[in-house]
Amino acid sequence: MSLQQKIDRITDILRRDDGISGAMHYTEQISWILFLRYLDSLEKQKEDEAFLDGKEYTYIIDERFRWNTWACPKDENGKLDHKKALTSDDLKNFVNGELFPYLKGFSDTNPYALKNKIKGIFEYLDNRIANGSTMREVLDIVNELNFDTDKLELSNIYEKLLKGMGADGGNSGEFYTPRAVIEAMVQVVAPEIGETVYDGAVGTGGFLIQAFKYLQKKIKKTGDIEQLQYHTFFGNEKTPLAYIMGMMNMILHGMESPNIAKINTLTENIRDFQEGNRHNIILANPPFGGKEKSEIQQNFPIKSNATELLFMQHFMKMLRTGGKAAIVVPEGVLFQTNNAFKELKEELLEHFNLHTIVSLPAGVFLPYSGVKTNIIFFERTGGTSDIWYYEVEPPYKLTKNKPINSDHLKEFVELYHKRTVTDKSWLVKVTDIEDFDLSAKNPAKQVEIIHQEPGKILGAIKENDVTINQLMNEVESILNEG
Repeated sequence: MSLQQKIDRITDILRRDDGISGAMHYTEQISWILFLRYLDSLEKQKEDEAFLDGKEYTYIIDERFRWNTWACPKDENGKLDHKKALTSDDLKNFVNGELFPYLKGFSDTNPYALKNKIKGIFEYLDNRIANGSTMREVLDIVNELNFDTDKLELSNIYEKLLKGMGADGGNSGEFYTPRAVIEAMVQVVAPEIGETVYDGAVGTGGFLIQAFKYLQKKIKKTGDIEQLQYHTFFGNEKTPLAYIMGMMNMILHGMESPNIAKINTLTENIRDFQEGNRHNIILANPPFGGKEKSEIQQNFPIKSNATELLFMQHFMKMLRTGGKAAIVVPEGVLFQTNNAFKELKEELLEHFNLHTIVSLPAGVFLPYSGVKTNIIFFERTGGTSDIWYYEVEPPYKLTKNKPINSDHLKEFVELYHKRTVTDKSWLVKVTDIEDFDLSAKNPAKQVEIIHQEPGKILGAIKENDVTINQLMNEVESILNEG
């Protein structure tokens, strides 16, 4: 049975359980079981590495709560020992009454310690599997996974599970950004080792994971590994489910200690940010279409209840001098010109270099959202002189089953630094922008309007009237003859 078939088998088993209602629940439950199995594999790997170095490894998880003690104890032949394996109510009672309280109680004085990440995950998580026999079936299948050889495939399958949550009628689509879009954003922003990367709306961690993959290829010395693991990736996520999924997703992708806080980013007063709080790279697709109450709005100079405007202010203030940002925004941020939107864009153009805007096609976020979106790229390097626009045009209409892919963004990535003008890209001087309307208007598609003098227009109307009268007379004459 392939890895994908094993995961499919687990989801089928969980769907039958009385405590599971939908894809969000079974993905959540698969997550904590996969995570503990992965953690067991990771600790054994670290123990082997310590042995080779002549050192002793101290396990994070006490022996009583390790995978091979409670989940799948082994006999002398390395097979599942059915006599020792917990089943039915004994298994469920152990997980609910002992395992979860133990994991929720973790703490460590070192903020980067994996113990704190484990506590952060299980603090907002509970076992929903109602039947101990169901859990036994799932544990037996997960125990067969080989994290040494299957880790990359497993992380990809896990991302598919996360993507699929929204298709089950939930609202989890707000946590998902298509991989093709993320890859293009990371590739052109091009972070470097030593820089910090921040996402104030982490969701399932797609941007930070892609940046981690990108930077792994730039590792040149041992210190670079420690830099990536502990001092590079930062972010916030307010939703418990997204926080859990995001942390697990990042850890499954090899990010042992991402600095992710479970807080509402918008509760931070941006007036308090200092240069030391800021980051070199910001990559994000923040929630849009939401509304925030007046208490939250007090944290921002430009008052608005629209989450997209508040997040934009946060990111602008969070960007370090010389830093680079790539943010997904709804179309309304670009074309709306009421006081708050206008003030925000004035600030952006005057104090940041908003050098690139990518117009994404409708349907990029289907089936979760049909809102038209754009990606804006800006740097904290002074004001904007001109904006390079690029219009992404797939050869077909995007649907749930025909999503955007990397080929659709390939030309954009190639032309980004050249700022080439084509039939899909163009330059606009800031001095030519009227009323801070930044929406994409491809000049290659604009219909030329010929403006005539009023006298000529009036003369043309009179000529048309004469022609119409002549035609009417002819019709009347034919009818009379008939």
